[in-house]
Amino acid sequence: MVALARKTLVYEWRRFLPAIIAVGFAGLLQLLQLALVLGIFGATSIYITGSDGEVWIGYPGTQSVGSGRSIDANVEARVLMDPAVARVESYLWVDGDWRGAGETGGVSVFVSGIDPAANGLLFAKVLSPALRTRLAEPDAVIVDRADLDKLGVQLGKTATINGHRVRVVGVSHGLRGLGGINVITSLDTARRLDADDADIGPTYLVAELRNPAAAEAVAQRLQGDPAFGPYTAWSSADFARRSVRYWLFDTGAGAGVLFLAGIVFLVGAVITSQTLVGAVNGSAREYATLNALGVGVSALRKVVLEQAFWVGALGLVGAVVLGALLLVFARSQDVPVVLGPASAGACIVLVLGQAAVSGMAAMRSLRRIDPATLLR
Repeated sequence: MVALARKTLVYEWRRFLPAIIAVGFAGLLQLLQLALVLGIFGATSIYITGSDGEVWIGYPGTQSVGSGRSIDANVEARVLMDPAVARVESYLWVDGDWRGAGETGGVSVFVSGIDPAANGLLFAKVLSPALRTRLAEPDAVIVDRADLDKLGVQLGKTATINGHRVRVVGVSHGLRGLGGINVITSLDTARRLDADDADIGPTYLVAELRNPAAAEAVAQRLQGDPAFGPYTAWSSADFARRSVRYWLFDTGAGAGVLFLAGIVFLVGAVITSQTLVGAVNGSAREYATLNALGVGVSALRKVVLEQAFWVGALGLVGAVVLGALLLVFARSQDVPVVLGPASAGACIVLVLGQAAVSGMAAMRSLRRIDPATLLR
């Protein structure tokens, strides 16, 4: 029966081609949508995932990096007292209004003030040592290359942030954010750009540990120390997940994307199941002949399930090949797409599950298989 399922697909490929295309198209949509979701909402944690350092310290109750508040600078001394901590850096977040030379009007930007040293922790995975040292120049900023047109400025040109003149000394890749444009500058420049008099200290402290694997234990130890003060410590992995979850589940944007993902899956399942039902109905006389020759309905159901599996596998191969090409093209155009092995595997399981559900729906058509139809 298994061989029959494969041979039927080979000799009746025109009949099953619409189902293969339907599965492949649905899989491609899910693959690209997952990559976009991970890329867009993953950008909310680029400040963490793009930096070295294993523990972040900030204001209690902070839900994402952009919602942090000023903390007491003296906390740094307490963090350094922990024997597991090798060094600590300050991170200053400033909301800014960008005015470029081009006709772009005011643009909302997120200013990140960091230590410009070549071995700095913050954005170490995004900025090269040579590029970050340029921030030591007063009023120097770095932006993502994809945001230059939005900011109405070119490399080496000047603009203003919160009324202060700045100059673009470098461009990087991978700095694009969600809800605003990221601008990187030194701590000194960020303090001059900060228009909020209530900001008397850094927004966050980032600690590098002697043993990176101890991040969770160090964060809990700092949190439980009364001398640490009314602040919160997170491991970098925990804080990154916290930021992504906030944007994905607690904002309207995330809810809309999740709703759309559910619709895509539902529509794909309906289309695939209908095409498979049509293929089974088209082979009704063949199934009726097999049933008249003594092949039971349960065996025929296995044939249909096997066909559904191969339809899903073939559609998935096409979706993966085309999806890989589209993802490469998207990255070349600075579109934020991310797809790791775990997420790709989840997408593959989802598509095969969709094909299995469609196969079970197609099996219901076998109830109408009757050898008597051969006499008509």
